[in-house]
Amino acid sequence: MSGRAQLMWDEAVTGYDFGPDHPMDPVRLALTRRLVDAFGLDREVDVVAAKAAGDSTLRLVHRQDYVEAVKAASVDPGAADGKYGLGTLDDPAFAGMHEASALIAGQSVGAAEAVWRGEALHAVNFAGGLHHAMPGGASGFCIYNDAALAVARLLELGAERVAYVDVDVHHGDGVQAAFWEDPRVLTVSLHEHPRTLFPQTGWPEETGAATAEGSAVNVALPAGTGDAGWLRAFHSVVPELIADFRPQVLVTQHGADTHFEDPLAHLAVSLDAQRAVQVACHELAHEYAEGRWVALGGGGYAVVDVVPRSWTHLVAIAAGREVAPESVIPESWRQDVFARTRQLGPARMTDGRWPVEWVGWEAGYDPADRLDQAVLAARRAVFPLRGLLA
Repeated sequence: MSGRAQLMWDEAVTGYDFGPDHPMDPVRLALTRRLVDAFGLDREVDVVAAKAAGDSTLRLVHRQDYVEAVKAASVDPGAADGKYGLGTLDDPAFAGMHEASALIAGQSVGAAEAVWRGEALHAVNFAGGLHHAMPGGASGFCIYNDAALAVARLLELGAERVAYVDVDVHHGDGVQAAFWEDPRVLTVSLHEHPRTLFPQTGWPEETGAATAEGSAVNVALPAGTGDAGWLRAFHSVVPELIADFRPQVLVTQHGADTHFEDPLAHLAVSLDAQRAVQVACHELAHEYAEGRWVALGGGGYAVVDVVPRSWTHLVAIAAGREVAPESVIPESWRQDVFARTRQLGPARMTDGRWPVEWVGWEAGYDPADRLDQAVLAARRAVFPLRGLLA
């Protein structure tokens, strides 16, 4: 197995563009790629462009009639079929939509293949993590569910246990739905509570079908949760489940929209806490999955200040050459930011909160604390189903 990491990248993924007024601005991808280069990380990884996912691959998760609807809308956006979630405010149709979406999916599938076959120990596709797309429809800015496709491809290649951990601010509903009945896949999602945020799913009681009880785990965090609570929730649920499940591959989704500057959600997490969870996922992959780690991007709509820094940290961790939080961002990148966006880019790779302080679950449960209530609800719903103490 190669010790080098792969960075999945094709410039054409920036063609995944819903238009100038849509919050998912593809400049976030371009700026991340440039920041990776600015820190010299492109020399520490193998940069690979995988081919777009073909119909047979897309059918691992998506219905053929939906794929055909995406293709039709891609040719004639004005004729997008709303029954498939296309042509909506969240998912407006655009020319070339199928090609751009299939290309992003192909990068995640390629990442999964490289890790499973031992061509790379870790693989990152920060353009991916489009976790809301359903088998028969678009949802939440997501056309094809590359995260689910990566997991499905691992199963097709022979994996018997795949763990998927999603720390996007929104529930990873599409991935959960894809493997709701499959005990070979453990899906864990930490997200803002469905009472206050799209997609209004991800309640702790959602634990998988009768054939796969305890295979879906949902930690629904109260709005306003900050660094200490977010890290406490992660470490109070995820490591114990991963230790019990012993996945052969760990697939993680790192939406940057948990950040306190994100305009579409209500958590108060810093870049430094996001980095801490990235480090934790890397360590879990080495401890329980022989290092096999597929790391994806996801949401994130503070496209200059947050997303590029967060995902550059992710690439650096996968590459084994972490960027110190206090690092000064190269001026060349900040000039590129201003040229592209007319905004001033951040100066350092930290929000000034490193090291982040938090208290583990073993320190005790506070019944009056809403964060602790959320953690306990998730543990009580799933842990007994897996033979663990809640």
